[in-house]
Amino acid sequence: MINKFDLVIVGGGMVGATLACALADTKLQIAIVEPHLPKAFAADQTHDLRVSALNIASENILKNVGAWQGISSRRCCVYRRLKTWELDEDRAAILFDSAELGLSQGEGVGKSVDYLGHIVENRVIQLALLERINSAQNITLFNQNTVDIDYQPGASLIELADGKQLIAKLLVGADGGNSKVRSAAGIGIHSWDYQQSALVISVQMLAEQQDITWQQFTPSGPLAFLPLTGDSASLVWYNAPDRIKQLLALDESEFLAALTASFPDCLKTVHTVLAKAAFPLKRQHAQQYVQEGLALIGDAAHMIHPLAGQGVNIGLLDAAQLAQTILAVIGDEVSSADEYANSTDDDIGSLKVLADYQLKRRRHNLLVMQLMDSFYRVFSNDLGPLKILRNIGLGLAGNFPLAKKKVMGFAMGMEGPLPELARRNK
Repeated sequence: MINKFDLVIVGGGMVGATLACALADTKLQIAIVEPHLPKAFAADQTHDLRVSALNIASENILKNVGAWQGISSRRCCVYRRLKTWELDEDRAAILFDSAELGLSQGEGVGKSVDYLGHIVENRVIQLALLERINSAQNITLFNQNTVDIDYQPGASLIELADGKQLIAKLLVGADGGNSKVRSAAGIGIHSWDYQQSALVISVQMLAEQQDITWQQFTPSGPLAFLPLTGDSASLVWYNAPDRIKQLLALDESEFLAALTASFPDCLKTVHTVLAKAAFPLKRQHAQQYVQEGLALIGDAAHMIHPLAGQGVNIGLLDAAQLAQTILAVIGDEVSSADEYANSTDDDIGSLKVLADYQLKRRRHNLLVMQLMDSFYRVFSNDLGPLKILRNIGLGLAGNFPLAKKKVMGFAMGMEGPLPELARRNK
């Protein structure tokens, strides 16, 4: 059975589902293919390992596509302060405090914010987005594996495990770092291994957590703390893959002792380690984001070091920008952009249309990737002269309020060119 759609999104995770929601209830017929749907949420469940630090731009996007209420009604943890410092150099620490920064949500918005962001479980985000998808009349969700993709400009054929076939005018790859869509289109990647793994640890603390997240830089890699609701928290331990394997091989008491010895004293006593898992880290960037009748978003287009938690945030910006580009073409009111105001071309898959998305997002993503790479190289070593320069730099940054405000504004997605869905807050 062949089903024809204007848009087929392969991958219904956070980024792919956000794109679908941004185009909900338009005249487009949309299919989204996702084989792994999240399990139902219960308030008494322990927190998942996979969490994201959503910035203000991401929150705006999720509000504007109708998903934020589904997130806040489940659980999320606000953070108002962020601290970063180097091992044994607490005097050079920088504290970003929303109460001191006086941030607003961008030019023309006029709304101030008294927090820096929210820590949210990925499953909670995906569930809220899927609720919106299920309420849309123009979106069909296929809970199937993709077994074959025949990329043809303007008429790509996607074959599902149950035998169904989908034809797409525009095929979007939101299917992660090992994207089948990207491979089917023959798009190459630039990649390199950071020679580092991230050990994510879900813990229960002895007391409820405060509204602060922090990151300590060490020569072997950063140590990070993300508060969750109640007495729960998420820790991230970056280190060499061999060291992470050693840590995973420890029994419960040995691991807790190693954690306590390695993490800074400001970490309140961990009561219980609930779960842990390790993930290899690498940088990856698609050589192009678009072809005729095809676009890549999220990890299918780029993977970055999770040092500052920007991976999901820039993926959601991809979804918002692609949605804005499409909406401008089909004439829906959501986009205020006028780049196609004088165009009569209503083919959402044309290279002329998609080139605008690539221009805006690839340039911004490359900048973020380069910044994360610079942080990684500068802080993941113990060279004496470089250590002195690091501490001078951190100290200077901490003493200049305008510089702090600019840095935090960028991290929160409130600086620079942004898609309309990220700028405005309904």
